Order: sequence, then structure tokens, then C-alpha cells
Amino acid sequence: MNARWVELAEGVLVRRYTEMDLSVGLVLGDDRCLVVDTRGDAEQGAELAAAVRNITSLPWTTVLTHDHYDHAYGAPAFLPCDVWAHPACWDELGKAGKAALPGLLGLSVEHRVTLDLGGRQVVLAHPGVAHSPGDVVVHVADAGVLFAGDLVEHVPGGTFSAESFGSDTTLASWPAALDEIAALEAATVVPGHGEPTGPELIETCRSDLFTVLGLRERVRAGELSHEAALARSPLPADVTLAALTKPGD
Repeated sequence: MNARWVELAEGVLVRRYTEMDLSVGLVLGDDRCLVVDTRGDAEQGAELAAAVRNITSLPWTTVLTHDHYDHAYGAPAFLPCDVWAHPACWDELGKAGKAALPGLLGLSVEHRVTLDLGGRQVVLAHPGVAHSPGDVVVHVADAGVLFAGDLVEHVPGGTFSAESFGSDTTLASWPAALDEIAALEAATVVPGHGEPTGPELIETCRSDLFTVLGLRERVRAGELSHEAALARSPLPADVTLAALTKPGD
């Protein structure tokens, strides 16, 4: 396991993992801190908890950007504490048997919640159904930093991977969710996977999604073959194919 902390602004850090190219966050206030995502299992969560304690002894609160295991299943290591997530995230974690944990106080972000960390306010917001039904972003306005979860990705060679478009993804409404987070006008955007970057990543992801959605519509209408669509896509072939063949929406 190779990991490092990177300070994005005063009291706002991202922890980068080579495994899965994962990014998780830490936001410090005067009274408490906020941990953004908890990694993939109890052992990984414990590693992150220890790494946070090397930075600060402040009481912590956690937020889950969505229910996928690599972001959420490390939560037991932080209990007992408040854990914020969208109701759809809680539903999925309940189905997976991950929500019935001793000491868990599950708090819901249905639309928008403002947390006061002491001298710093952080907004948790659900921009709409996209990568998952329960996506939540974390906006640290005074630092100009947005933790976007897997709504955006910054992978080698571009945006998104084939795993971005899972069975619970809603491609059709994803661009609108990106419009919502672009309106926050953050100077630094932290993707769920990949290095932090500027706000241009949001527009690039939005443009790529619109193009792939248009190609998928033409394939479904019989106007394009899969091969022709792959040739016209800005995304790698395996990523494009995952989007073209995704059932539903």
C-alpha cells in the first residue's frame, strides 16, 4: 500500500492511494474534522483512521460520497461517530449488511446540509442521480475545494473507466448533476479516483458523457454500429462499450 497526504488548502487535505488510484479527504475545523470517504474494508478504514490521527486529534465526523465498497466499507474503523450519506446510500449499505454497525449514527443528506466544523462551514450536497442513486459531494467554500466522489474521475488518458458505468448508474441524468457541481465554482476538484485538478475536469467529463449518450442513442436507433460508435467516442473502447451496452436509462 502506497499512500500520501497532499494539502490542497489550509486545513484541507487529500489522501492519495496507488491502489485503485483512490482519493479520500480530510477537512479540519477548530472544533472537529470531517473525513470524506473511508476506503474499502475494516483494515483499510483502520489505516485511514490512523493516518488521520497522525494529522489531528480533533473529533471526527465522516461522510460517504456513495455506497460503493471502495469508498464506504471502511466506516466501522471510525465508529462511534456521525456518518453522513444520502438515503439511497443507506438503503444500499443496508442491503449489503454494512449499515447495522454498533455505534453507527447514520445521518441523511437528502438535498443539502451545512456542517459547522468550528470556524469553517462545509456543505454536503446531493446533485442528482448519476454515478449512483445516492451521490454526495463535499464543498469547502472558503478553500475553493470540491470533493466530487465518482461523479468525476481523472484516470490516465482521460476521464472515466469501464467501472464508472455500473448497474446502478444513470447516464441520462449524469450531465445535469455535473452542471450542479460546476455551479459551485470550486477552484480545486478532487475526483474519487485520480489526482486533484481544476474545474475544467467537470466540463470535460460532461462533454464526454454527452458525446457517449448521443452515440448510444444512435446505436439504439440503428443509425450506427458499435464499431462506428467506438471510433467516434472520446473515451477508450472498453469504457465506451460499457456505456453503450449498459441496460436501462
